[in-house]
Amino acid sequence: MEYTIRRLNADDQPLVNKMDTGIQDDYVLHVFEHLIREDVLYGLFINNQLAILGGYSIYGGSYAMLGRLRSDRRFRGQDLGSKLMLYVIDEAFRDERIHWVGANTQEDNLPARRVLTKLGLTPIETLHGAITKNTNMLESGAEPWNKIPNLSRKKEWLEKMFIQSGALFPYECYYPFPATWSLFKNEEIAEWNFYENPSQTRCLITKADRKGHHYLHVIYPWSDLTQQEGLWETVSRDYHDLLIQTQDEERETYIWKDLTKDEITLLPDHHEFELPSAWILHGMSRDEWMER
Repeated sequence: MEYTIRRLNADDQPLVNKMDTGIQDDYVLHVFEHLIREDVLYGLFINNQLAILGGYSIYGGSYAMLGRLRSDRRFRGQDLGSKLMLYVIDEAFRDERIHWVGANTQEDNLPARRVLTKLGLTPIETLHGAITKNTNMLESGAEPWNKIPNLSRKKEWLEKMFIQSGALFPYECYYPFPATWSLFKNEEIAEWNFYENPSQTRCLITKADRKGHHYLHVIYPWSDLTQQEGLWETVSRDYHDLLIQTQDEERETYIWKDLTKDEITLLPDHHEFELPSAWILHGMSRDEWMER
């Protein structure tokens, strides 16, 4: 079957509207005009009909996350999604700014996981985006940790926690990335809250995020999250500050912490975290793409 692929633009709105995605009230179709301004979207066409669309969003200036994949039900079963996304990956890496391309999929979505593997994206980490409004069970009554106001000290901790270790950095809720300095812009670091424990052996980062609801995004890369006195008192204090800032809005406000499966087993019984289905981060570096 012959097909063509090209980048989508505002003039493609009528073709997008004609797609039969089978998704009731599909937000991607409704906000297409906004998406093409914020994201990079491509379409695969058969006989001038838009059969499938998808693309990527850019984070930190050099990370591309695949998504927005939608297919017309009349063209399914022909592996068109893989064809389109292979093209999209190649186009992303042709942008010299992009050094990593990734995608998230739910752990129980086996078909999607097989597609990502076929695309050459390697599974990196499985995470639960755990949320709560109450950390009382994790608190010990200790004093909150000491706030770090100094930008250079913040960068020292980022170097130690993420750059040297090669750990994932949760840049936003839902979007962790293999850490490089491109994720850490001075103006953003200045807005994030950094705290040290009294012995200066641990560091906590908190920052506000909004993904539908408001979140206090908690970043703590060690697994001793139930053993560090004062850690959750610090989180609770920042959470209540965020509640005050968002109290006049209808959106809910939560604490968000990405947890591995091992970290979940360390939580106390009857903890108050909601644990939605796990997501698996997949990715490919520029070097891996060039070696294909």
